Amino acid sequence: MMKKLYLTLAGCIYIAATISAQTTGLQEQLPLLMHRDHIPGLSAAYIYHGKVTWVQHFGTADETTHSPVTDSTLFEAASLTKVVTAYAAMQLISEGKLNPDKPLNEYLGNNYDIGNDPRIHKITARRVLSHSAGLPNWRPNKDSSLPINFTPGDHFSYSGEGFVYLAVVMEKITGMTYEQLINKRVFLPLGMKHSHLTYLPAIKSYARRHDWMGNPTWLPDYTNINAAASLRTTAKDYATFLAAILNTPKGMFQSQIHVDTAKAPQLSWGLGVGLDSVAATRYCWHWGDQGDSRAFFCGDISKKDGIVFLTNSANGLSIVPDVLEVVFGPQQLDINKFVAYGKFEPTALTLIQTIQKDGAGKALIDSKIDEDHLNTIGYYFLNKKDYTNAIGVFAKATTDHPDSYNAWDSLAEAYMNQGNKEKAIEYYEKSLVLNPQNNNAVEKLKELRK
Repeated sequence: MMKKLYLTLAGCIYIAATISAQTTGLQEQLPLLMHRDHIPGLSAAYIYHGKVTWVQHFGTADETTHSPVTDSTLFEAASLTKVVTAYAAMQLISEGKLNPDKPLNEYLGNNYDIGNDPRIHKITARRVLSHSAGLPNWRPNKDSSLPINFTPGDHFSYSGEGFVYLAVVMEKITGMTYEQLINKRVFLPLGMKHSHLTYLPAIKSYARRHDWMGNPTWLPDYTNINAAASLRTTAKDYATFLAAILNTPKGMFQSQIHVDTAKAPQLSWGLGVGLDSVAATRYCWHWGDQGDSRAFFCGDISKKDGIVFLTNSANGLSIVPDVLEVVFGPQQLDINKFVAYGKFEPTALTLIQTIQKDGAGKALIDSKIDEDHLNTIGYYFLNKKDYTNAIGVFAKATTDHPDSYNAWDSLAEAYMNQGNKEKAIEYYEKSLVLNPQNNNAVEKLKELRK
């Protein structure tokens, strides 16, 4: 008996030391990373062996009021909502109510918003959950019709529309609204008392969005419920949900399709989650991006360890590589490549100040800043209706990156907002030549030619 007790105590000491090392690292590093990357507020939770063992909050929920982030602060989960939808779908699959390989339109008895495209018969729950259904991320210009961009199953292409479609099918199968379904199958069973799929005015603890410079932008008070994007939650609630994923639905972790075999060979998508691996260790993960608020989670599938963090900042994804290193140690994860577009660039702040002082033409002569940040800076001036500097920045992006359809698209938008229809048409056409699938350019050209 004494020997068994000794081993138990030794095991407890080891577990406590492991948890302490991770949480101490997070407690020390997160405030430093937030300061480095201008993130006003953040809430984080750590999972060890399938249990939430640490929850902490940092910074301010709203820089206009300087209100602190607390246990009850609700952050936008953004695309982390998709994983909640996937979890409910996996329950229906396990119960035999949803066949992952049956065309979704057969459940509805109609072709949804897709029309007569015969490829609709290839869109299944499996392909929606693995982002290979052929649908755009969002339909252009909020059209009533939904196009299929490629043959379903051909390759990975991230789509929010697919999850909205799947949610409609789930409503048909269960006879419940999507909100009722998620409340019954996810929120209530897991005790997620602070999680909601829409904005509730009676709740006063929403985190306000902040731009990449730390300036407050707007409160996420939109009321539409969206199966791909509308969840508001706390880090503790979402970590409880992640622990449930790590503990139960293993089908989610079966790789379905590669994301980009050339640029990120380790990265694939399962049924609702991203997958990455290093040696024998496999990770599930997802990111959320609502512009000026971003979120992230990652879990070790075998050990059932994981991290969730929610932010009210456009720079929230900038700290992903640092956080993963604190939690899982140094790893060459392709996840970091996938979210690299969100990297905060401190020199961009100095460049904005220089542009404001000297103008874009002079300030950008010797600038070596990357395309993403040029685009961000351009929109900073565009949103302020400073069309001269916005056009100057976007023009620099097209000079540095002449093969980027997005650079030409942004320059066209600036000219359109300025009222220069001729230039706007010219550059939208240029963007469309570089990328014939640029639906935004197609829609803008229709508007400009009316």
